[in-house]
Amino acid sequence: MAYSEACFKTYCCLSFFFNYLDRQAFANAYVAGLQEAVNLQGTDYNVLLAMTTAGYVLGQIPHGIVIQVVAPRIWFPSMVVVWAILTMVSAAAKSYVQLCVIRFFLGLVEASTYCGAIYCIGCWYKPREIAKRTALFTASGQAGSMFAGLMMTAIYKGMNGLAGLAGWQWVFIIDGIITLPIAIMGFLYFPDLPEKTKAPWLTSAEKQLALERLPPKREDGHNINPWSLAKRTFTMPALYILVPFAIVCSVLEAYSVQNLYLLWLKFQSSLGFFTQAQVNTYPLGIQAVGIVSNLLGAVYIDATGRRVPMGVVAVTLQLVATILLIIPNMPWAATMFAYYLAGSAYMVNSLLFGWANVICQRGGDDALRSIILTSMNAFSQIPYTFWGILLFPANKVPYWRDGYISMFVVMAIMLGLLWVVLWLDRRTAKEHPDAAAYDTAEVVVAVGGEKPQYIKSMPKVEFQRENSAV
Repeated sequence: MAYSEACFKTYCCLSFFFNYLDRQAFANAYVAGLQEAVNLQGTDYNVLLAMTTAGYVLGQIPHGIVIQVVAPRIWFPSMVVVWAILTMVSAAAKSYVQLCVIRFFLGLVEASTYCGAIYCIGCWYKPREIAKRTALFTASGQAGSMFAGLMMTAIYKGMNGLAGLAGWQWVFIIDGIITLPIAIMGFLYFPDLPEKTKAPWLTSAEKQLALERLPPKREDGHNINPWSLAKRTFTMPALYILVPFAIVCSVLEAYSVQNLYLLWLKFQSSLGFFTQAQVNTYPLGIQAVGIVSNLLGAVYIDATGRRVPMGVVAVTLQLVATILLIIPNMPWAATMFAYYLAGSAYMVNSLLFGWANVICQRGGDDALRSIILTSMNAFSQIPYTFWGILLFPANKVPYWRDGYISMFVVMAIMLGLLWVVLWLDRRTAKEHPDAAAYDTAEVVVAVGGEKPQYIKSMPKVEFQRENSAV
């Protein structure tokens, strides 16, 4: 079991690492020569980000349905191969239109990664194990963003002009090349789902244990009959609560997702205050803050079962950052501190998808859980098809007053939705008391011979209600 978990976590984390490496590599390439080489003007950069988002949104639910019938061990690595190729093709782009097409299809295939892994985490782990695994997974993406900055700096210094190619072109080429081995690893070692795994290192008893330690599943849990799936989805209250919650949580990350600090540094560098190396490396601190806050929040959630406090902390930190940013002509130190502090918004990832996984896991309907998770991720990305263009356009650098004001509204809405999701959590625990008991169940395993011995300690459901309270 330990080897299977290691393979699972390693592949998921590496695939998301390179997913974010590509996203951040594009931002770094933009400020390191791509803008001038392709003659990007005005809001072209925002539109390119929106094209990637559009592909990403459209691909969410189809990917969630496909993995109900195609083994994730086959589907996920196949998508990695396609996006590695598209990343390398980006180096050959000669026009804005070509970049739009490439970025759209990149978003389409990359859509398989995030929610696919989140879904699989909910297939393998108990409720009190999900937040930390979700945080570790999302932190790997932030680590990819950090590595992109370091890689961009190294390539810009050492390879700019090599073989007649600019540094930003080498970034795309190298990014694609080093992504391909991850696909090979997935084909060979990703363990699939507990009920479908053919991993040779797992005994039949261990495969059974992987299922027994989790809340019970429906026999038709992978049924994707259109009418049945639509009926199960649209009659599920979680859809109408978790999707808006996902949208608000996503928008809370706007300062970091829109790379505002990077654009601010580029603007200041045009005035002679920062070098290109500093422009590429200084934003790495945002990802570092995101990783630390994400992991600390997840540890608290899994240890206590309480999620609302982490949501309140996330909103409070963004409030401080917004107050600092909305004041014009702040000293550089204050502005830079605000952008770093804004990186703490990434802590909502383990809160959002970890909580949703636990809530939807109780019903035992994996296909429905996949649809809700992918719907959450899809709709949470929709604001970024227009949000950046309207509120954080690149040509408004270094001050986005309208965007800052909008964040006050976002924070107020999120505080309200936290309590609505808490109500949903308690409601589903009442509807599925046997599954809810697993929220705090402990499994003691002693592997001996062919059949592991395990004892499940099942606390009363009333304890779950107390444990999920504020």
